[in-house]
Amino acid sequence: MSSPSPQPNNPLHGVTLKVIVTELVAHYGWARLAKAVPINCFSHDPSIQSSLTFLRKTPWARDRVEALYLQMLRKA
Repeated sequence: MSSPSPQPNNPLHGVTLKVIVTELVAHYGWARLAKAVPINCFSHDPSIQSSLTFLRKTPWARDRVEALYLQMLRKA
């Protein structure tokens, strides 16, 4: 079995969900993050771990978080 090929056109390649959520919280804070992606794990007693648990089970929410992360990277 060969190793995965590099993905130079995928900016999320090699970036873990934990890194994404941690950087978004550092950049936006929980309150602004909850407004940008309105999900309970960002607005009610937020934590990195509860967010990761929810996002791993909920593809639509993960897609929105990843899109927000890419938007943040483009503006930086």
